[in-house]
Amino acid sequence: MKIRLGEFEPQVDETAWLAPNATVIGRVRLGAEVGIWYSTVVRADVEDISIGARTNIQDGCALHADPGFPLVIGAGVSVGHNAILHGCTVEDDVLVGMGATVLNGAVIGTGSLIAANALIPEGARIPPGSLVAGVPGKVRRELGPAEIDRIRLNAAVYVHNIGAHRDAEVM
Repeated sequence: MKIRLGEFEPQVDETAWLAPNATVIGRVRLGAEVGIWYSTVVRADVEDISIGARTNIQDGCALHADPGFPLVIGAGVSVGHNAILHGCTVEDDVLVGMGATVLNGAVIGTGSLIAANALIPEGARIPPGSLVAGVPGKVRRELGPAEIDRIRLNAAVYVHNIGAHRDAEVM
């Protein structure tokens, strides 16, 4: 469901897909082939949220931003089930694991993997191609080319899956 908030109406590319019980509110821009999956909330009531092409925001995620901290998500990103992204920047081809939290002002570099349940603190800078795990999240090692390719493949699989869900019958 899309909700206009005052003068701000979500801008959704015609090829993007929102699950029937997903909620997208206010100052949101969704690029081509974005998937907003079941029970996800994208709430841009006080700052912009931008989600790049071929990105998937999986079931139960919460996306929000604070004044001065827009949420910017690049292209080809997978955000795992029940993750929280808050006022941060996630560059292209990143996988944010299930239950992970990324806080205001943090920047996740291109081609990185944030492990399940990791906590990325406010203002953290994660270099491109990093594997990050823990609470607080720490860079454990650099990812190899095959691992980054798997991140891209994961995003492509979710783009493919949109077709079946777009045509599903709500009962």
